Amino acid sequence: WPARRTVVVRTATKRVAAVICDGGRAMRVSEVLRRKGADVITVGPDRSVRDLLGLLAEHGIGAVVVSADGAGVDGIVSERDVVRRIHASGAEVLDGPVAAIMTTDVETCAPPDDLEQLMDTMTERRIRHLPVLDDGRLVGIISIGDVVKHRYSEVQAERDQLTAYISR
Repeated sequence: WPARRTVVVRTATKRVAAVICDGGRAMRVSEVLRRKGADVITVGPDRSVRDLLGLLAEHGIGAVVVSADGAGVDGIVSERDVVRRIHASGAEVLDGPVAAIMTTDVETCAPPDDLEQLMDTMTERRIRHLPVLDDGRLVGIISIGDVVKHRYSEVQAERDQLTAYISR
């Protein structure tokens, strides 16, 4: 059976109970990638941290997948990683390789993964970016901002449906 929930909406003149039925269909990572695109910026592990910062600034992103071949995931590195390493070791980090500061134990997800479970995982583990792998091949990256934006769109659509129902 489809998942259902009852939503009670009160207005100045009406009290309406609407049953929202989502068809039992979970939202998937693939749907977010379809909306945002599957482009992934990668950096080689031998590139300098200074080059990495240039990529982050050029593309207006907060993290980059580290990949020697552009298809696999060797690591991930974010602005926070750079800032923390500079604080700990000084500005000479900028001339060192990305491999020296990247996270190598990388959480990943796959296109059919459930978005709600992914949101829980990202929140619990404080992960902001997850590479998306399909059969071990890098096919996208998803951020907590992408997940929130997608969920916000869902909530807006539900609100619009309820408003239309009440306005009848």
